[in-house]
Amino acid sequence: MSYIIGMDGGGTKTHCIIASLEREVLFECTGRASNFLTIGTEKVCSNLFELINECKEHLKIDFTEIKIILLGTTGAGRRNDAERLENAFHDFIKERNINLNFHVESDARIALEAAFSGRPGSILIAGTGSIMFGKDSAGNIHRVGGFGRFIGDEGSGFSLGKKGLIAVSKEFDGRGSDTLLSKLVKEKFRIDTLEKLITEVYRNQFDIASAAPLVIEAAEKNDIAALKIIDEETDELVLHISAMAKKLQQHIFEVSFIGGIICNENIFSEKLREKIKNQLPNVVIKPAENPPAYGAVLMAKELLKKG
Repeated sequence: MSYIIGMDGGGTKTHCIIASLEREVLFECTGRASNFLTIGTEKVCSNLFELINECKEHLKIDFTEIKIILLGTTGAGRRNDAERLENAFHDFIKERNINLNFHVESDARIALEAAFSGRPGSILIAGTGSIMFGKDSAGNIHRVGGFGRFIGDEGSGFSLGKKGLIAVSKEFDGRGSDTLLSKLVKEKFRIDTLEKLITEVYRNQFDIASAAPLVIEAAEKNDIAALKIIDEETDELVLHISAMAKKLQQHIFEVSFIGGIICNENIFSEKLREKIKNQLPNVVIKPAENPPAYGAVLMAKELLKKG
């Protein structure tokens, strides 16, 4: 019998699925991180091999029966980076006299395939950063956003946090009105002066996105500065969706949300959904149909078809 392995890798864990060639899930397991940009290719190769071996032992099969393995992971958005991990893994298994057909894709790419079981659709990702991917009826992949924290990431945790801290700095400096954000930042981060804020941000590498939940909390308590940020940043995500809808040219445009900021129930996600309903009536928000690791299985199957 022949098998496919799909993996979803991240900064803390990796989810692994082994399936039949008919894409029937036979076994799942979870292992350690696979973000090679932070922990290096050597550790990642070892972590991945442990998962592959666990699948092999559970099903009592041989490595030769595993026809293809596809990993979607953080840090593999650029082809050069993906190839670096592919080459490292092939060297890793070669040392053990094992031959496996191994491929690397971005975590966003497998999430897109998983969300709609390979059909056309789009995913909006809003976590620390933001980006949108879509697949049209011809199978072409489109992208909107994803320009990073300096010139992009609108509607993300980083953007919310940055604007929240700007509101706090303006109050400290006398250039802005009082905001509940200043009190929340003081309570959570012990930042209560302009000097401390500058030190934390520019010297102590303060995690800007960690201030995003405070913006949401303040907005839910009707803080004017926070409400303004919520309104601006949800507008930005609506622009992402509108741009993607034009690219995909579908009468009914399906979108799946990924990321805590827009998936959890809060004023930000509620405002976003309200704006989509009012401004983009052809957009349907749907939960993902499958976990990202299954999207890796689907992509692996397509690669097998292509030979």
